Amino acid sequence: MIPLSEPCIRGNEWKYIKQCLDTGWVSSAGSYVTRFEEVVKQYVGTRYAVAVVNGTSALHVSLLGCGVMPGDEVIVPAFTFVAPVNVVEYCGSEPVFIDCEDSSLCVDTDKLADFVKKKTKQKRDGFAYNKDSGRRIKAIIPVHMYGHPANIDAIKEICEPRNIDIIEDATESFGSEYKAKKTGSLGKIGCLSFNGNKIITTGGGGMVLTDDKSIAVKIKHLTIQAKKNTIEYDHDEVGYNYRLTNIQAAMGVAQMEKLEERVKIKRKNALFYRELISSIRDVKLFWEQPWARSNFWLYTIRIPKRHRNSLIKYLLSKNIQARPVWKPINTLPMYKHSQAYKVSKAKVVYETSINIPSSVTLTEEQIRKVCKTIGEFLKR
Repeated sequence: MIPLSEPCIRGNEWKYIKQCLDTGWVSSAGSYVTRFEEVVKQYVGTRYAVAVVNGTSALHVSLLGCGVMPGDEVIVPAFTFVAPVNVVEYCGSEPVFIDCEDSSLCVDTDKLADFVKKKTKQKRDGFAYNKDSGRRIKAIIPVHMYGHPANIDAIKEICEPRNIDIIEDATESFGSEYKAKKTGSLGKIGCLSFNGNKIITTGGGGMVLTDDKSIAVKIKHLTIQAKKNTIEYDHDEVGYNYRLTNIQAAMGVAQMEKLEERVKIKRKNALFYRELISSIRDVKLFWEQPWARSNFWLYTIRIPKRHRNSLIKYLLSKNIQARPVWKPINTLPMYKHSQAYKVSKAKVVYETSINIPSSVTLTEEQIRKVCKTIGEFLKR
């Protein structure tokens, strides 16, 4: 089987993890946690970093750190993985869905601007309120889809005058750049994931990034069960057991030593895919915009709607793992009654796109096999 996206463990992982085991520092305390936070924030270019158990927890505490309250609204993409929408619900808030762009698959900034202009009103407190629901719109979570950066400058121009905080979901885009700046450093807060299928992994794991000291302090406090005394079990608010373990952080430090090398490999493989796919009729590889440097986390192709399901089955029958792209979240049963503003493109993308093998370990021979198999299917 040529997998969709498998972890690559070819560095100092065994050595660093063994040090944790040998010294007994295996839980959330330990030098590797701090070391991992340091190397990540230096790479991305933020002042602060807080390591957490996964990308979802990073998004959750980021909303809380920005002051998102029950009854608030948060703008989210309709086309995304479900996590950045679920965390809105964790906070007792409501999602507002915005459509995606055809080109980047990220949030459609034209529709976002249209929504903010026509459907919100700024009150004396400086915040934007939804004219239909009356709720305060406290934040937006732009997702850098499949590693491609969202158009952050356009999002800032729309949201910042209305005091709508930007929380970047950079969980898929570690190593990507927007106008020569690393994703995760572009909003008020950035969130990373180190899940097993990401470009670097700690098995699970995530990171919160920010330049705001007060937010960093607040978020770290929340991730240690809001314990305010190092000796007494004294807690001053509802907290969470969200800190990363030293073992996972040790793996993360080893993986970070290979990150830039892996981004280069992913981009090289993307170019090779693009070259081969260009000769296959009715197939298009989603590509980066001129202002973007994508890490190409998952290679995504567009094909005619009538072929999507059959092509996935055919590839699987040839031991090539392929997956459908995210189903529009506003169509899922728990969110179908939430506000969705002119969402139309997300459905088309879902019906006409699939993810194909994207591992760092892909060989040219495997890429040729994937493209040859796609071509064979379409000739049939």
